[in-house]
Amino acid sequence: MFNKTLVPQSVAREIQTMIQAGTLKPGEKVPSQREFALKFGISRASLREALLTLETLGLLKTEAGRGTFVTAAAEGARSLGGHMAPWRYSDSYSVFDVFQTRILMEGEIARLAAGRLTQLELEKMEKATQTMEECWAKQDLLANVDADLDFHGTIVSACSNAMLKALYQTVRDQVTETQRQPIPITDPERMRESIAEHRKIIAALRANDGQSARLEMENHIRNTARCAGLSP
Repeated sequence: MFNKTLVPQSVAREIQTMIQAGTLKPGEKVPSQREFALKFGISRASLREALLTLETLGLLKTEAGRGTFVTAAAEGARSLGGHMAPWRYSDSYSVFDVFQTRILMEGEIARLAAGRLTQLELEKMEKATQTMEECWAKQDLLANVDADLDFHGTIVSACSNAMLKALYQTVRDQVTETQRQPIPITDPERMRESIAEHRKIIAALRANDGQSARLEMENHIRNTARCAGLSP
């Protein structure tokens, strides 16, 4: 039924569709992990990953001893009244540490990618940014974040430093989580600003201006961290 390498993402998309279609309603308890795993024909580990992704995006909330419920925020646009999910990697790194590392690492990656991106790659980044905008408007949160990941991943792929690229891959799960984490408290104005920041990064990279690309990327990540209530 699902591409085995993308099982959690595929299942998360199916569940998001169920929420958007009203099959799963705000306040409703979702089926048990056993029931859901059987329904989708997947392992419980893959299902848990899908549920955690949706919880980070603010569509689901797990209550100890009660189960997992569709949130009220699943009804419409994000609001400042939303709440971020618990940080999944607290046993290894704080979310502050990850944002701080992203500033250092992705800023330098952007600088080193300048002059190395092809026209097709720059167009791919523009398309990803447009997709982010369109998916936010229709509250397809999974696709919004996937487009964000594509944007940043394209820059990483063009970095001239093989070790930096490898280091990025080793912490990609934590980096990805910081791109999902602020979504429940991201208001429309902040999303507009984030998309504008992407376009400034593209402009710097298109101009082969590594220093500007670094500064724009650092500013973008700092602003995302501030959205999450942090000042790294």
